[in-house]
Amino acid sequence: MNVLVAEDDAVTRLTLAAALRGMGHDVTEAEHGGEAWATLALAHFPVVISDWQMPEVDGPELCRRIRARAGARYTYFLLVTATGGKRRYLEGMEAGADDFITKPVDMEELRARLNVAERILGLRQHVQQLEGLLPICAYCKRIRDAGQNWESMERYVEARSEAQFSHGYCPDCYEKYVRPQIEGA
Repeated sequence: MNVLVAEDDAVTRLTLAAALRGMGHDVTEAEHGGEAWATLALAHFPVVISDWQMPEVDGPELCRRIRARAGARYTYFLLVTATGGKRRYLEGMEAGADDFITKPVDMEELRARLNVAERILGLRQHVQQLEGLLPICAYCKRIRDAGQNWESMERYVEARSEAQFSHGYCPDCYEKYVRPQIEGA
């Protein structure tokens, strides 16, 4: 996987990056949350491992920014913290973190958590592919919804998005269907 590591402590960052590379991952390093945010603007990273406390943008704020991006592909966010506890855990979850790991990072635990990240990302991709398949009638073009009801494509799409339809005729249909009806009348 392609992993972005955001960590302001150079020793911890280099140790994490080396361990991740040893596990077979591609790693990009950011020295603080602001650099991580700028890097995320240039490329997608399926996994971000971020320290909690960093200059410019802290870990929870970085996570909130990632979650606020509309239409972006999903990023699994692993928050690294020196202190644990329920309050910290809840604060991170409210920011949108997927998982936590405490310092000093145990590399076997990190490997296990990345295996979970890979499974979850794979399942998300599978669900998105399935959601992209629409059971559509080859003749009338109506779509079957989850309740096994058939409805017009327009109604189906409008109910599930902000799309609105206006109707007209494409040039081919105009020539094939509309013009003969007009000239025949």
